[in-house]
Amino acid sequence: MTEPVRVLSVAPSPAFWVATVAYAAASVLLFIVLAGHKKLRPAALVLVGIACAAHATDIGWRGVEHVHPAESVREALGFLSFILTGGYLVATTRYRLTLGGVVVMPVALVLLLLARLTPAGAEPESLSSLGRIHIVLATIGVGIFALASALSAIYLAEDRALKNKKFDGAVFKDGGAPIEALDRISHRLIWVGFPIFTVALVLGAIWVSRLGQSIGRIEYALAAVTWVAFATLLVARQIYGWRGRRAARLTLSGFTGALVVLVIYLIRRIAGG
Repeated sequence: MTEPVRVLSVAPSPAFWVATVAYAAASVLLFIVLAGHKKLRPAALVLVGIACAAHATDIGWRGVEHVHPAESVREALGFLSFILTGGYLVATTRYRLTLGGVVVMPVALVLLLLARLTPAGAEPESLSSLGRIHIVLATIGVGIFALASALSAIYLAEDRALKNKKFDGAVFKDGGAPIEALDRISHRLIWVGFPIFTVALVLGAIWVSRLGQSIGRIEYALAAVTWVAFATLLVARQIYGWRGRRAARLTLSGFTGALVVLVIYLIRRIAGG
């Protein structure tokens, strides 16, 4: 007798709705802070903290319902959103990254909505323990790359403002972070994320090989391109001293590849492929 395929869909938890409202409110408030209302910054960070706590509660609630971050691409996107928010919250304890928050909070909100409100589909029968480990590590690796990319984007914005001598622009309205620190922290994040992402790729290749599937899919090629981009960045920085704008642009290029891979996986999942 064939076992029924388990559908990975549970009703959104109350914490999900709290997180959604907090993410949206934090996005708006951070934008207002960036516009010059610096006194609202503590309130904006409180909302970010509420969003992060509610998001963590939602993940825990879904875990109790046997829907874990490693179960599917949808759940991985929700976990990725949480990593982004948590990483941003930690970074703000040392630097004023209002511009980063204006970007990160809406992105985290969109990822969470995609993770919770898009069609769940059915659990693939081939999702083994190896597959789940691959998904978790890949999500963590991409999450760290996302944080590095956010810092790189801020670096490019600050660098452009400095080059054009726009010291009163939006980039510096709330103080901002030292441009050298942005470059340094982004590089360190990539050093942390790269080995995690590498292990994820290796495990993913083993998983696909065991399933007897073709490795000719475009998402596999894009994942390899992402790995090459970050490997090139690390090697070039160590040997040739690549840093600054060149490193920031390569970081953003590598993360774009990883993001496209996630989008392809999500579309395949929704389409039942």
